[in-house]
Amino acid sequence: MVEDESRMAGLVKRALQEEGHAVDVAADGQEGLWLATENAYGAIVLDVMLPGLDGIGVCRRLREAGSWVPVLLLTARDGVGDRVRGLDAGADDYLVKPFSLLELAARL
Repeated sequence: MVEDESRMAGLVKRALQEEGHAVDVAADGQEGLWLATENAYGAIVLDVMLPGLDGIGVCRRLREAGSWVPVLLLTARDGVGDRVRGLDAGADDYLVKPFSLLELAARL
């Protein structure tokens, strides 16, 4: 999971762990990209608005590097153009904040 808001990251991490997932957390795009290229994850939950390299950039770089790990983007941006931009960058799914933890788990 790549999320710069520590409270949100902790909440989602705890909820996913309760669902049986192992979860690593990165607080910015560069760290998230590094973790994603160094580890074989089953999925990546990726915030769009991150300091430095944003989530769209992380997703695009992963795809350019040949990584096809499923990516679920999380964001407060809910416009159609925002969703299309994320999906065009290679994301597999897009979930708008605020969201239900049950829905996040189901999408993963």
